[in-house]
Amino acid sequence: MDAKMVSASLWPQQAEGVESTLYSQITKELAMMAIRTQKFNVFVSEPMGDKDITKVDGINDDLGMKLAAKGFNKAYILLGQFLLLKKDSAVFQRWLKGTYGASPTEAQQCASCLLEWCCSFL
Repeated sequence: MDAKMVSASLWPQQAEGVESTLYSQITKELAMMAIRTQKFNVFVSEPMGDKDITKVDGINDDLGMKLAAKGFNKAYILLGQFLLLKKDSAVFQRWLKGTYGASPTEAQQCASCLLEWCCSFL
């Protein structure tokens, strides 16, 4: 039996346990990667500098105002929070949804954008 057949035959059993959560997360991440916006591409293609919070993908004007009201008016400040949370996308997304009312999509886009920026520039 070759490696592909072994992998294919084991995956359904693995996907039922803890790996199913990982599989689900990876599937969501891949789906989001396919839907990268122009805003995402622009943000991750250049240094952060002094960009406004609304330049981060997933942060619209309404969410940006909520964040700015609590001191998160610049992208680098939001990046600092992301780094404090150890670049853990799931924890960051829960924080953004729970604290500022971001939608799941907004939180996912924002976390993916910051993570991609970190991979490119840190």
